[in-house]
Amino acid sequence: MKKNKLISLAFILILMAGLFVACSQPEEELSSLEKIKENDVIRIGVFGDKPPFGYIDENGENQGYDIYLAKRITKDLLGDESKVEFVVTEAANRVEYLQSGKVDLILANFTVTPERKEAVDFANPYMKVSLGIVSPDGSVITDVEQLEGKKLIVNKGTTAEMYFTQNHPDIELIKYDQNTEAFNALKDGRGDALAHDNTLVFAWVVENEGFTTGITELGNQDYIAPAVQKGDTELLNWVNDELKKLGEENFMHKNYEATLKPVYGDTVDPESVVVEGGIVE
Repeated sequence: MKKNKLISLAFILILMAGLFVACSQPEEELSSLEKIKENDVIRIGVFGDKPPFGYIDENGENQGYDIYLAKRITKDLLGDESKVEFVVTEAANRVEYLQSGKVDLILANFTVTPERKEAVDFANPYMKVSLGIVSPDGSVITDVEQLEGKKLIVNKGTTAEMYFTQNHPDIELIKYDQNTEAFNALKDGRGDALAHDNTLVFAWVVENEGFTTGITELGNQDYIAPAVQKGDTELLNWVNDELKKLGEENFMHKNYEATLKPVYGDTVDPESVVVEGGIVE
């Protein structure tokens, strides 16, 4: 009898030990893509002051070329374009927002560079870009050498800042966080010229008389692409597949017609801007 009791006690202890081990096993962590689907919302970092690419209109709504793509990505991922949470970012915060998990995806005119590739993972591109320099009509800058002894306005964390820091360290840079601040500084005469993405300055001079894009292409042609947190392969692959599918319906050209052509008119060739299907020819 005593032996049977001991066997029963041992059996119970074994069962309890098994339950303890099972309960102590950590649950398998969901991937970012699974979390997005579970939460039924995707957080996308965008600009709020860079028309016509990412900006907030008079009704408080996010608009622009990047936003048009973001809404379609949201619709195809979650079934409804309204299931997006737009998180407004400055250029210098884009990497930080991904690394800290504040956003799932960046669609804020993010130019691909070797330095940025070390910090985030870029999907395939959806846009072409170079640097451009805009200046007042009375003293148009047409060559970088003309900037010697002058003040050049740039935004912090942009390719313009990186380009001039690396290639023309003697040129004085006046740096701002926000696009609005930078362009207002140019209007107010706090700098002699402003360097930014040529696609942006082309649009800005259309809306602002008295200024000219004297240098339309500077440095190499670069590409703008969505970005995800470093190592987030599942979401990265999903975005690349999405861009490929959208290319089959010429989606980015439709995006251009809806968001950029009303600003550019016929002054810009769409093929100099649009990348379709994530494929660079």
